[in-house]
Amino acid sequence: MSKTALQPIGSHVLVRRATAIEKSRGGIVLPEKAKEKPQEGTVVSVGHGKILEDGKRQQMQVKTGDRVLFTTYGGTEVKHNDETYLVVEESDLLAVIA
Repeated sequence: MSKTALQPIGSHVLVRRATAIEKSRGGIVLPEKAKEKPQEGTVVSVGHGKILEDGKRQQMQVKTGDRVLFTTYGGTEVKHNDETYLVVEESDLLAVIA
């Protein structure tokens, strides 16, 4: 179980997005609007898996604590207890970072 009360369902994954870079490579401090949202984060919680047509449940490929890459526009941002999370379909995850 995760540390948050949010528990994704089905094949959804709850991700805490990595923090945005504060400075450019040249050392310039970036204003909030100029910061790019990272496409990397840490899995906080996972659903139980998608139910297939034959009634069996597909096993999730990621687990709590995995660092993952996800698509730029994938998922939905949600706020809960002053934290911002991203809820994404497992299929929108691109890779697990080793």
